[in-house]
Amino acid sequence: MKKRTILSAGNRDYVVSFGIVIAAFAIVQAMIATGSITSSLKGQLVPICAYIVMAVSLNLTVGILGELSLGHAGFMSVGAFAGIVVTTSLTDAIPFAPLRLAAAMVVGGVLAAVAGVIVGVPVLRLKGDYLAIVTLAFGEIIKNLVNVLYIGRDASGLHFSLLEQKFELTDGGKMIINGPMGVSGVMKLSTFTTGFVLILITLFLVLNLVHSRTGRAVMAVRDNAIAAESMGVSITHYKLLAFVISAALAGMAGTLYAMNFSTVTAAKFDFNTSILILVFVVLGGLGNIWGSVVAAALLTVLPELLRAVRDYRMLIYAILLIAMMLFNNSKLKENLLEKRKRKGVHSDGNA
Repeated sequence: MKKRTILSAGNRDYVVSFGIVIAAFAIVQAMIATGSITSSLKGQLVPICAYIVMAVSLNLTVGILGELSLGHAGFMSVGAFAGIVVTTSLTDAIPFAPLRLAAAMVVGGVLAAVAGVIVGVPVLRLKGDYLAIVTLAFGEIIKNLVNVLYIGRDASGLHFSLLEQKFELTDGGKMIINGPMGVSGVMKLSTFTTGFVLILITLFLVLNLVHSRTGRAVMAVRDNAIAAESMGVSITHYKLLAFVISAALAGMAGTLYAMNFSTVTAAKFDFNTSILILVFVVLGGLGNIWGSVVAAALLTVLPELLRAVRDYRMLIYAILLIAMMLFNNSKLKENLLEKRKRKGVHSDGNA
């Protein structure tokens, strides 16, 4: 009976999460077809998709694993600039733009995962505030490395240097990353449909992980590491696994985000971005995947919706943030969740 309850809870998460995303996509596409969406709001669609993927991936670390990370924007930055280099390098080899973007996302995700391993192996031995500080430092290190990175491409291939440009490009060559000036002239490949597909892939991976044996082991480590270790659960293995998957998804989101702008600098992926993603996770509910989806979409689009009252929009935005935070920590939310849980158990008993 207990096993059937767990499976039922997982199915409900699938239905709610995928239902919200698919319904939102259909509504937005209908609004675009009828011309009832503003150009400024239309320009926010790809960033919303990227932020949703970022929020869901960070929830895997903060909510499911139970470790506070403040350097998630660093993994996003790795994916962003890696994706730009890949798309620029493969322009002739893969002329079909969606396929080139998909390849860039894969490379961005893999490199972000590698960065996750490099950071995670020493860092995940720490807990609480110490882990948060170290991951914050990692995010700043990545940002500063990009600021001194120079990458160019010509007929002879890619050229790299640090601190200053130490190479000369032949005729027809192009600078890809130009130190603190970042990247300019990026070909915009990201679309709302691409973002929608990436969200579905992210939800599929994360929800399958959470409701699998591996996910239950990760949550056991979160709830009581000593008890989990005494039962033969490898704490380091499961912590690193969740952290690396989270980093890989953030890297893919970074590629999607970067390929939506013609100019990209490291400043777009600073400490403030990490805090913004963390706000999405907290307001959506720690461990609540569909809550992260709703919070990321709502809080990203809210300032644009409040543009009509521009003199008061940030005040209204702040009030809504406070209201959402109070609701998240209220008895009302606890009662609603308890009622939903009892209803789910009752339906499983009848089945």
